[in-house]
Amino acid sequence: MTVINTFFNSILFWSAWIIIPVVMEIIPAIGSVVVLFRKKRRHKVYEMPKFAPEISIIIPVYNSADTLENCLRSIYESDYPNDAMRIYLVNNEGTDESFKVFSECQKKYPELLVQWMNAKQGKSKALNLALFNSEGKYIVHIDSDGLLEKHALSNMVKRFEAEEDLECVTGTILTDPAQIEKYRFGMPRLFRKMEFMEYAQAFLAGRNYAAEKNAVYTLSGAFSAFRKDAVLKSQLYNSETLAEDTQITFQMKYIQGMKVGICEDSIFLVDPIEDFNKLYTQRQRWQRGSLEVSTLFLKNDMSPLKMFTDENVKTLVYDHTFAFPRMIWYMALLCLLVANYAANAIIFATGFIFSLYILMGILYFISTVGFLKDFPEIRRYYCKQWYVVFLLPFFNFAVFFIRFAGVINSIDTKSSWRTMNLTEEKNAFIDVVKEEWSPLISFFSGIKNYVNGEVNGREQSSL
Repeated sequence: MTVINTFFNSILFWSAWIIIPVVMEIIPAIGSVVVLFRKKRRHKVYEMPKFAPEISIIIPVYNSADTLENCLRSIYESDYPNDAMRIYLVNNEGTDESFKVFSECQKKYPELLVQWMNAKQGKSKALNLALFNSEGKYIVHIDSDGLLEKHALSNMVKRFEAEEDLECVTGTILTDPAQIEKYRFGMPRLFRKMEFMEYAQAFLAGRNYAAEKNAVYTLSGAFSAFRKDAVLKSQLYNSETLAEDTQITFQMKYIQGMKVGICEDSIFLVDPIEDFNKLYTQRQRWQRGSLEVSTLFLKNDMSPLKMFTDENVKTLVYDHTFAFPRMIWYMALLCLLVANYAANAIIFATGFIFSLYILMGILYFISTVGFLKDFPEIRRYYCKQWYVVFLLPFFNFAVFFIRFAGVINSIDTKSSWRTMNLTEEKNAFIDVVKEEWSPLISFFSGIKNYVNGEVNGREQSSL
């Protein structure tokens, strides 16, 4: 009987919590590495057609004066023929000197065909405006605050030309190593390195694996491309959601039934996150956008059993539905400690889960190194950050709480691109506490003043 009680009270209890990361992350991670190595072995060398097809590059501009020239220069220095590119800069009611930068770039890079367009209806409608005016065979979207790797455009077009059933692809987004190294040594730089490793593994391992199963959850808004005839059959970008890139991805998959892939050798470098407040608002915005799009497309298909057959349902269930039991587990750990539960059992269970995440990180690290073979500088920098793999679980742990806060905030706040950051939410919380507790605080302050007054009166009388 003692053995049975021990089994149910301890082993079964901890297994219930361990099974979620094992089933939802560890096993798929092992499977994905097998698939990725198999994909790498059968890697094809794609050839550029004799005459490079015309492409239209759409760049949304909003107060981009500080980054726009570098972005345009990266296009100019790419190996794709300048006369086969037409660039549309879509200004979304910016107020800085972006137009002046555009004018100067016209003089510096006369071979580039760059057109300035003004839009006054938000980013999504600005992108749609450029789509209707574009003429290229392929439509490429990039953000104005990043840099294209020299071969990114050519590699993407080669992939389209070789795979006729491929209608849209996401590029690979990485944070710029040169910008990371400009941060002060220590925690500021380490924080950006963790973000770099997260992006590299998310795209070169996670989305690469998803693409093999036609299960890419979202085309990156920072760098993605479409066949023009395919994207014009869609409902274009939706202005009612914060995640217009995820929304159009779901359109392509669920409405158009088209194949969505990744071009892992098309790299776009973005600046590292500025600070924790920016990370907080960014990940909450992604979380809210994911919920909005899922409501539009998956509300009738959210059967629990579909999490084993539909990668998008699985992603949603893990990111949102499982967020609550995970939070309960974290709280349960604290309660168990207070209740004098065996500390060694808690440490063992937590350490075991941590080691599984480390294993997953190592497997992703190995496969990612393989996919960076053609980019020696980035690969060398990535390999030097091997130790960050052991810190990523802590970074992901912090991101989990941010995303969980995004789920909570999406319940009773209006969807908006501009949301409160962590500092603003903290200050708002303090203000609410002060307001709610002000009567009690005034009561105790009154008692304190009365007592102090009595004491002072007695001291004066004694003198």
